[in-house]
Amino acid sequence: MAGIQALQQLEQKLNQVILGKPQAVRLALCCLLSEGHLLIEDLPGLGKTTLAHALALSLGVHYKRVQFTNDMLPADLLGQSVFLRDTQEFQFRSGPIFSQILLADEINRASPRTQSALLEAMEEKQVSVDGLSYALPKPFFVIATQNPLFHAGTNALPESQLDRFLMRLALGFPDLQTEKLILQQDQGQSRLEGLSPCINEQQLLLLQQDVVQIKVSDALLDYLLALVTQSRQQQDCLPLSPRAAKALLRATKAFALMSGRHYATAEDVQQVFPSVAEHRLNPASSRDNQSLSLQLLRKVPCPL
Repeated sequence: MAGIQALQQLEQKLNQVILGKPQAVRLALCCLLSEGHLLIEDLPGLGKTTLAHALALSLGVHYKRVQFTNDMLPADLLGQSVFLRDTQEFQFRSGPIFSQILLADEINRASPRTQSALLEAMEEKQVSVDGLSYALPKPFFVIATQNPLFHAGTNALPESQLDRFLMRLALGFPDLQTEKLILQQDQGQSRLEGLSPCINEQQLLLLQQDVVQIKVSDALLDYLLALVTQSRQQQDCLPLSPRAAKALLRATKAFALMSGRHYATAEDVQQVFPSVAEHRLNPASSRDNQSLSLQLLRKVPCPL
């Protein structure tokens, strides 16, 4: 119960930093509890990095931020072996990926070679360098931001990379009242100042374990599988894989936990489905496009 209260406090703090976007904040936390990874895509200046930074600062875990650029190499992220003259041996020097929260800012500005360096880490929670594997710390959560593909200097993430992200979010423009409030509060100080952790590492790991214990009925599993199966019968999108189905189930359970319930409902599935499915159904889609996922939700009957 204490963990849920801390989680609610965390959500309130984030909503004080990211104004007018409570659903995006809730989904970001849902992704964290699901032990997945989060991709935030939108135009510059809409709060992508601020949300990622605020989420990292609000957790009592170790995090690092990496600004991805077109000249960045995999070793800049993973680390490399360095020859020590004193011992005449190579020693591995770990890179910034060895953190519990990795903020990969503007990930699609890096080359495909550097982007692919994240694949093993995001899927298997380990890094292989020079034939040796190194385990990453727990929890391990990647928050990546990217600019729309029509911006200069961007490289589209391949389908295999997109599939490693449990969710993709877009913040979008604030409404007029929220934007006016943002301007009124702009006094040269960042809203991130003074943001302190309200959930520690142990609490976060326990909450992630609680997600696994959320009950899912057979009828709800059938509904989830019906959505996945329907995607495989469509001609205008890519089919959802078993990995996507598992991601959808984890996100559904996490959303139920955040709602204070020990069981999941069809509404939980519907709330998380666009963020979990759209970037898998149509990798070329961008920003807040959720057309294919919403079509599937309309086509598949919802259980009572």
